[in-house]
This record gives sequence, C-alpha cells and structure tokens, in this order.
Amino acid sequence: MSTERLGVAINGGNLATVAGVAKRAEARGFESAWTTEFYDRSATISLAAMATATSTITLGSGIAYAVGRSPLVLAAEAGDLDELSGGRLVLGLGTGTRRMQQDWHGIDGESPAPRVEELVPLLRRLWAMDSSGVEHEGRFYRMALKPTAEVTPRNQIPVYLAGFNARMVQAAGAVGDGLVGHPIFTRRYVEEIVRPALETGAKRTGRNPDVPIAGFVICSVADDGDRARRDAAAQIAFYTVVRTYRSIVELEGFGAQVAAIREAWSNRDADGMVAAVTPDMLERMAVAGTPEEARDQLPNFHGLYDRLLCYAPSYGLTAAEITDRLDAIIETFGAR
Repeated sequence: MSTERLGVAINGGNLATVAGVAKRAEARGFESAWTTEFYDRSATISLAAMATATSTITLGSGIAYAVGRSPLVLAAEAGDLDELSGGRLVLGLGTGTRRMQQDWHGIDGESPAPRVEELVPLLRRLWAMDSSGVEHEGRFYRMALKPTAEVTPRNQIPVYLAGFNARMVQAAGAVGDGLVGHPIFTRRYVEEIVRPALETGAKRTGRNPDVPIAGFVICSVADDGDRARRDAAAQIAFYTVVRTYRSIVELEGFGAQVAAIREAWSNRDADGMVAAVTPDMLERMAVAGTPEEARDQLPNFHGLYDRLLCYAPSYGLTAAEITDRLDAIIETFGAR
C-alpha cells in the first residue's frame, strides 16, 4: 500500500514539455510536478511555464541552483513564482558538484553545506521583510537593504535542499523544510546514510528530526521493455561515473561495475557504459520495463520517501523521446 505522495520530475525537453507534462500530471492526479536546472535550462522560467498551465498541482524545483544568484534575486524570483502559482511552490535548492560551482558559476566551491545553511534563513528573512529592511553580515553573504518604498511581507515558501553525501544532507536537516533526494539513491543508502544524517542536522539546530524527503526514482517505461531498461541503465551510468557519488557505489558494492562504466566513459563508448550496468544496479536504482513491469516494480520504493518523484531518463534521448517517456509515466502511474 503506497503512503507517499506521487509526483513527476521533468528533466530535459523544452518549455512546452514542462508545461504540457505538468498539466497532464495534474489531470491524472499526481500530487506534484518538479523541474530541473542545468546549463541550458532555467528552473525559474520552467516553473513559470508550469504555473500558468496548471491550477492545483504542487510545483517544485528539483533543483534550482543556490549559487550563481544573489539571495535577493533568488528570494524575489521564488516570491514571484509562488504568487504566480497561487502558493503552490516548493523551492528546491542545490549547489551542484564542486566543479559545477567553480566552472559554471565562478565561485570557489568551498564549504557548500555551510553556504546553504547561511542562505536559507536569509531567504526567509527577505520574504518576511518589512519597512525596516534586512541587514546581514555573514561568512558568504553580506546585505544592507533599506527599502525606499512600501514593503509587504511575502509568503514563507517551503525550501527543500538537495544533498547526497552526509554533510549536505545534514544541512537539509538543519535549516531546510525537506530534502531533495538523488535519482540513484537506493533503499539501503536512504536508511543507513540519509535518514541518520537528516536527524543529525535537525538535532544540531533543535528542529524536528522527521524531515521529509522528496525522492527521485528513475522510472523508464515503454512498450519495448528492453529499450526501457537500456534507457534507465544509461541514466544510471551517467550519474555513477561522477566521483562525487562514490559513497553509494562503495556502500552497495558496485565498485567493479562503476570502474567499467568509467573506462567506457573515457573511451566515449556509450554502449559499453550501458552494458556495465548490472541487473542488480538496475533493480536497486530504477523502475524499468513495460507498463505492467513498472507497476510491479514501483512498490519496491514505497515507504521510502514522503514524496516519490517519478524521474524519466533523459541521457542520450531527444526532446521528443523524453516527452514520450514522461507521458508513459503519467499513463502508467496516474489515477484512472
């Protein structure tokens, strides 16, 4: 029996994709729709498109970058999106890997967890700001804002923080309203690493240790079950090649498989990367197969997350193929 709220995560495609998928997900009873951000896609603009296409579904960013925008710009954008959507926004923030912080956003990439622990309370102060303004002198941010016109406090917006390794997960527990989980989280990793880290972070700041998780689950559904499994394997290979995620590789004993994936990656051998993803990796990290097979597999992840977000594979797929995979998720798991 499923107890979590079911959502859909949209990664890739174009603005028409995100708006259309959110609208269809709402019509089929999904609780939430989430969009991602990358070097070629803005989460805030995607959320605006989703907000204007829907009326009741919760909308989330999974994630928007917490770096590269000033706290003031981030607070204003989120406030506008929450207003546009009628109070339906969950602001999911992440920093990306250290290389992404350094090479994409031009910051040093040091101490990302303390950075977001300073950022989130500052955002809340900005949303609550009145005519007295906001003054802040911190390790990462400085602000001396004196309003020159009337200010009306805005709604407080739920802030979920993305985390993979324990210290970043602790940050979500310490200051966030929830955690955005990674698509390759396994049940064992959540139970042995993620949940304890959330509790540690929450206890450090005297908060409720029962911190909700919005967890992505790779869901690859197609009438051709073998193609669905290949697409899921490609997505797993794309993520596990990143050394930032080695903690889950080590915990699950996937070292040999990931070494083969990395060797294939270095040779630009896409087929070799997919072939190196073994059935046990696929079983622990994804739902993949025909609609009937996918419905049978999804219960493997029931009870793990507060919000289970069905995440369609995108690596190596065209925009049209991504849309097809998202539509298959909606058709397979939506209310009938």
